[in-house]
Amino acid sequence: MSDHGVLGQATTYPTRYDPRLLHPIARREAREAAGIPAPAPFRGQDIWNAYELSWLDANGRPRVALAEIVVPADSANIVESKSFKLYLNSFNQTRIGDSERLRQTMVRDLSEACGGDVTVTLMPATAGHAFPIDILNGEVIDDLPLEIADYGPPNPSYLGVTGDHQISEALVSHVFRSNCPVTNQPDWASIQVRYLGRRIDREGLLRYLVSYRTHNGFHENCIERVFMDILARCRPLQLSVYGRFTRRGGLDINPYRCTEGMGMPGNIRLIRQ
Repeated sequence: MSDHGVLGQATTYPTRYDPRLLHPIARREAREAAGIPAPAPFRGQDIWNAYELSWLDANGRPRVALAEIVVPADSANIVESKSFKLYLNSFNQTRIGDSERLRQTMVRDLSEACGGDVTVTLMPATAGHAFPIDILNGEVIDDLPLEIADYGPPNPSYLGVTGDHQISEALVSHVFRSNCPVTNQPDWASIQVRYLGRRIDREGLLRYLVSYRTHNGFHENCIERVFMDILARCRPLQLSVYGRFTRRGGLDINPYRCTEGMGMPGNIRLIRQ
């Protein structure tokens, strides 16, 4: 079982920059437990948005910014989110200089921790275009008239297709909930499933997503499991699964997984984020 670092432990917030605070967790372990082969049959990325980033400039003046961090899904590791927060807070009383130096420092540290090429974009807090509120396109399935009594563990047997004709569509649910595997705190998300293939049974998909309600798993692992289960049970020609999780500790995490031939998503911000 992986060491989860500072997650679930009482910690003291750092006052000086320290890249050693970042705690990587190998993707391999969770993927092997879920039966995901190597190399994984998907592409994608994890989009992190940081809303509480501050540092001192060369004159000691506090500066603030918003940050978008994109981690490729084929990187060796994820970074545990509490350690990420502590790392970002370690800049608070550190004289870094201008925002470009800070960005380059973050790219270096996060790429090393993740074992992949991480990109970092910093935006001023006054930027009106940063993280605009939008919606996930698709048909919302949350109000289907059905009785639900299964809240876990995740049950892929609900997934299936109806009819023989191929269609292209997007389905959305805003009721997804899973739980942190260490603290058991609830994690809330909106999920978008886009596919080309036989029509996915909407009632079955909703029942399946609700069956994560008591499941313990990191955001990235949950989205990969949803992707793999739909791929195996519904056999679409193309598939993407996008999870937009609500913010915790000034960070939101938004994993996206897709088959070859599908593009990367925009970094929109939902109303709950």
